[in-house]
Amino acid sequence: MTTLLIAAALAGGVDAVVGGGGLLLLPALLVAAPGVPVATALGTNKLAAIAGTSTAAVTFARRTRVDWAVAAPAAVLAVGCAGVGAALAGSVPAQAYRPVVLVVLLLVALFVAVRPRLGTVAVPRRRTPVRVTAAVGVTGVGIALYDGLIGPGTGTFLVLAFTVLVGADFLHGSAMAKVVNAATNLGALAVFAATGHVWWGLGLAMAVCNVAGAAVGARLALRRGAGFVRVVLLVVVAALVVKLGYDQWSAG
Repeated sequence: MTTLLIAAALAGGVDAVVGGGGLLLLPALLVAAPGVPVATALGTNKLAAIAGTSTAAVTFARRTRVDWAVAAPAAVLAVGCAGVGAALAGSVPAQAYRPVVLVVLLLVALFVAVRPRLGTVAVPRRRTPVRVTAAVGVTGVGIALYDGLIGPGTGTFLVLAFTVLVGADFLHGSAMAKVVNAATNLGALAVFAATGHVWWGLGLAMAVCNVAGAAVGARLALRRGAGFVRVVLLVVVAALVVKLGYDQWSAG
């Protein structure tokens, strides 16, 4: 129990900066309760995560500018699309999606590494109507479906989408990502709760720790700026690649 609470706090901190908290919390849940159904682990994780992402979203909204014209419609779409993904959770075997996500993450790591200026400063000229529409669709539909279906790395994908598509710097991209991520967590949690796949007692205890970690992480990101978020993003992506690569090797 103590290990899970510590993992929840650390996950909240990582999620608040750049996403990827599920990389810590989901494995911790599955190790602590090896017989738990995957859907129940996902649902309990969502209960903890929604508390943390909501806290981070509020913190960012109070202290920096959030592009609501992009984040709000994406969040509205994300609630329903994440719910659809959650309804399908378990129907797609892990071996079917793991290689695809691994390749995408490798490309992301390479893309960010070879473009050191990406996300360090905003590029307002990228914020065209076409790109705004694309950002809303990619984040509110595509990434939201992924979050409900699989989960880990969603916040990282959201930050990168807002950075690449509408030219946000990593700090403001992370602020928008928290708004949409809170919505994806809400949509997925509603479905998992309706189907009985949430451990409420454990999930609420982890939620308290997740909130504490998220509050610290969000303030740290705001204080240190886009360069710090970029470094954390690269570390999280590398950790996701290692984790998925190990899972793929073990399954093969």
